[in-house]
Amino acid sequence: MSIRIISEKCKGCTLCVKSCPFGCITMIDKLAVINIEECRLCGACVTSCKFEAIEMDVKPKKVTQDISGYKGIAVYAESRENVLQDVGKELLSEGRKLADKLGVELEALLIGDNVKDLSKECFKYGADSVCFVQDAELQKYSCEPYTKAVVKYVNENLPEAMLFGASTIGRDLAARAAIRLKTGLTADCTELDVDTEKRLLLQTRPAFGGNIMATIICPDHRPQLSTVRPHVMKMVETNKSEGPVKEIKIDIEAKDLRLVVKEIIKETKENVNLSGADIIVAGGRGVQNAENFSVIRDLAEALDGVVGASRAAVDSDWIPHYHQVGQTGKTVQAKIYFACGISGAIQHLAGMQSSDMIIAINKDADAPIFKVADYGIVGDLFEVIPQIIKELKK
Repeated sequence: MSIRIISEKCKGCTLCVKSCPFGCITMIDKLAVINIEECRLCGACVTSCKFEAIEMDVKPKKVTQDISGYKGIAVYAESRENVLQDVGKELLSEGRKLADKLGVELEALLIGDNVKDLSKECFKYGADSVCFVQDAELQKYSCEPYTKAVVKYVNENLPEAMLFGASTIGRDLAARAAIRLKTGLTADCTELDVDTEKRLLLQTRPAFGGNIMATIICPDHRPQLSTVRPHVMKMVETNKSEGPVKEIKIDIEAKDLRLVVKEIIKETKENVNLSGADIIVAGGRGVQNAENFSVIRDLAEALDGVVGASRAAVDSDWIPHYHQVGQTGKTVQAKIYFACGISGAIQHLAGMQSSDMIIAINKDADAPIFKVADYGIVGDLFEVIPQIIKELKK
């Protein structure tokens, strides 16, 4: 934003001097002069001037970028302890679909120590080619050298879009890379698509507390960056096993290692693996209290599944937070997902609707959960669940 006096129109009436609440305007030789350093650009002087002698530009200057040379889809294939993470496989599978729609190639980026050997897995999940950056200093994630690797990769290869997992590492890395590359980033996406005509990545994510789903675009800058929540996209294996593999070298300086990870201590908690579970039995507000979660646990045990919960149940302290499924909890892709006493708020649906089969139990026939359920049982969960367990035992 900027402001200026049009000297040819100024009559020296002093109305602008009187209207400025910050005292930033003075009269010199019957001409208004604005102290730009003190001006807050409130616009009071503009509206007070009867001669239209003050002009304020409220439109920010648009920074243009030549995006014509950017082509292809890239995926940061996250690895930990030399193991390709599931979110990397999911994004390669999703990236394959996007690349096919655009008629471009899909490339995986590996960063770590001795990660070249993970290339075969990248090809297995759809990559056309693989770039890798490896160094002993990259064995554990460190933000500065990893960011330097991503930025160098982008500047050398010019992908039009790049996907990161919305993991602890992916969120940190994508945000830092976006700042260095002077481009936009859409975080925690739950759906991706492309506009093939305009070559735009359509990035859908929950907004306004999960009450709406917003589709965001980045039309003027490249690459288009997104983080995608784990277990939202499906892993799809291909018949590929090889392809072009190239190394990118980076100079890791002392200043890049100001933050050093000395040791990683994994949290010890109840053995519940929601993200990898085939069968999940989740309870919500309809369970009514902590003691009643025993019914949910009984069904989960009978099905050899794990216990999940909605945010309402967690916030009520009926069950620990690491059981939570939803926008602010875990995203799951269960083969069978039981939603018991869960109304079906969009925040919860964002975490579970990728499951293969959804079975809803709710005494409210109009509950939104029934709109996404494959099978719905209208009834009291405290009557329905014991009957299901009884049949299972037979």
